[in-house]
Amino acid sequence: MVVYGMQLPVQSQSTIYAETWEVSAGPGDLVAIARAADRAGFDYIASCDHVAIPRRLAGAMSTVWYDPVATLSFLAAATERVRLLSHVAVVGLRHPLLTAKQYATLDHLSSGRLILGVGAGHVQEEFEVLGVDFERRGAVLDETIGALRAALGPEEFPSFTGEHFAFGGLGQQPRPAQSEVPLWVGGSSPAAVRRAALKGDGWLPQGDPRDRLPAQIARIRELRAEAGIERPIVIGAITEPLYVGDAAWEVGRRTLTGKPEAIAESLGAYGAMGVDQIQVRFRSRSRTELTDQMTAFAAEVAPHLHV
Repeated sequence: MVVYGMQLPVQSQSTIYAETWEVSAGPGDLVAIARAADRAGFDYIASCDHVAIPRRLAGAMSTVWYDPVATLSFLAAATERVRLLSHVAVVGLRHPLLTAKQYATLDHLSSGRLILGVGAGHVQEEFEVLGVDFERRGAVLDETIGALRAALGPEEFPSFTGEHFAFGGLGQQPRPAQSEVPLWVGGSSPAAVRRAALKGDGWLPQGDPRDRLPAQIARIRELRAEAGIERPIVIGAITEPLYVGDAAWEVGRRTLTGKPEAIAESLGAYGAMGVDQIQVRFRSRSRTELTDQMTAFAAEVAPHLHV
């Protein structure tokens, strides 16, 4: 069975994907969209992580990046069942105990709905201004994952010893509501794929096109088999933009559009290649059009994905 989730609009406004209506949108729009996802059976809603964007990148990336912990906590109170994903938290920018305190509290407050998505990050200036070594971010992330598994576990006084971080004898409450917080690893580089295979409970690819996914998935399976890892891993994919029905405006040549059955048939290829969850994004000209698209997808497309 393939489940579906979505990256929230408004909270990140890169020119690569943001719609024009998002510029003037705000907290009320986020709540309405999160509630629509909750009602429509979306598996998760997701929020990104950037601390500050340098001028050289601001034109393309914008500087609108809501904090994921604050955003997901805010939306946890407005929803009941949809899971809350950081996609992705650049956890190497912060001490693992600080990250654990924030996300353990979020999981506690949301009754166990957190999925902690992590990634290495790519904006050098963010690392430099926070005093973190950009060149060693991969090694730091590898260690941080281990530290977070300890710090988000059941122990009130967790302990961990590594090259970059060590802690013990320090208690943190509240503990997460989940006995084990799912930890999904983002990225599509060889290092990120290896990290997901060996350290993750899930893989969040960075926009791999369909023709690249089978080889990436096979590599993950191979690495896990070689390491003797038997527990399952959740394989993700980011779909093409979607528009359910016949659009009366130009939605872009890459957009999957038309009859629900045709969209479902196309998306079915992801399940056939071993994908467990798809992240969808809809073209829209307003919040209302977006929530209408979400509702139509859940009612008319998604049932065919569960066959």
